[in-house]
Amino acid sequence: MNPYILATLLFGLGLGTTITFASSHWLLAWMGLEMNTLAIIPLMAQHHHPRAVEATTKYFLTQATAAAMLLFASTTNAWLTGQWDIQQMTHPLPIALITLALALKIGLAPLHSWLPEVLQGLDLTTGLILSTWQKLAPFALLLQIQPANSSILIILGLMSTLVGGWGGLNQTQLRKILAYSSIAHLGWMILVLQFSPSLTLLTLLTYIVMTFSTFLVFKLNKSTSINMLATSWAKAPALTALAPLVLLSLGGLPPLTGFMPKWLILQELAKQDLAPTATVAAMSALLSLYFYLRLSYAMTLTMSPNNLTGTTPWRLQSSQLTLPLAVSTLATLLLLPLTPATVALITL
Repeated sequence: MNPYILATLLFGLGLGTTITFASSHWLLAWMGLEMNTLAIIPLMAQHHHPRAVEATTKYFLTQATAAAMLLFASTTNAWLTGQWDIQQMTHPLPIALITLALALKIGLAPLHSWLPEVLQGLDLTTGLILSTWQKLAPFALLLQIQPANSSILIILGLMSTLVGGWGGLNQTQLRKILAYSSIAHLGWMILVLQFSPSLTLLTLLTYIVMTFSTFLVFKLNKSTSINMLATSWAKAPALTALAPLVLLSLGGLPPLTGFMPKWLILQELAKQDLAPTATVAAMSALLSLYFYLRLSYAMTLTMSPNNLTGTTPWRLQSSQLTLPLAVSTLATLLLLPLTPATVALITL
């Protein structure tokens, strides 16, 4: 792609999200979301492959549906209450509609089925943008409306953690596994949204860091399916040793960064007398952990054929940037000791 066009599209992507962040009026927020969608569509379809075009079409249709629903709900809110202000949402009907529209935008279960299909059709770089940056603007709106319909959020959150766990069990394609992982993580964020918005923000931040390093590991190894992971030891031995830790951090195992948000969310849910909800969420994390363990096993404990093509790649110099990967991997593995400071910041 022409670098000027790429720069324009990335600028549009950033501007759309920034407009949504900065807006207090529903029309402006909707406009930011639309800019966001329109800027990523050419990036998704840049490889003229039928799978990419199909994924782009599916993405466009779902995002257009969600945006239309959002516009309809905000107009209904203005009609019922005379308010266009995002902070002044009082009527339960528009609040429920907007919550569902934003759930469709980010891919929460049961409105999730487009996400694995779309992610599977994209290359890893665009998939990374879709899994991280594209979640920011809808989350900014969800955090601002402070929904009064708590049961909707808890149902969406629990369904997402369960679907994100069940859906990924049978997959062999890495991008689909990452899509289900994304659905499960978003479920955790939504569960705690109404009780502690700052904790939701912290979870979103750690999820972005962990997903960033996971996508970059797969990009460096040029892996798109579980079978292709077996040759990764020959391409980057040191990284292959660290990759299972990154995956287990995504799963939320204790000595790693990914444990922090899960721990704090379970604590918050227990404080709110939602022990059954917390139990179901914790059990669903085991489902996700199973497929992360599968990936770890495929990467480190299986050897590819010991022939010349399998063993030479580590001698060849890679032209890919490794600094972002190094920084995000370190953050994914080693930030758990910062938990007390983080909790102090959250409770300010």
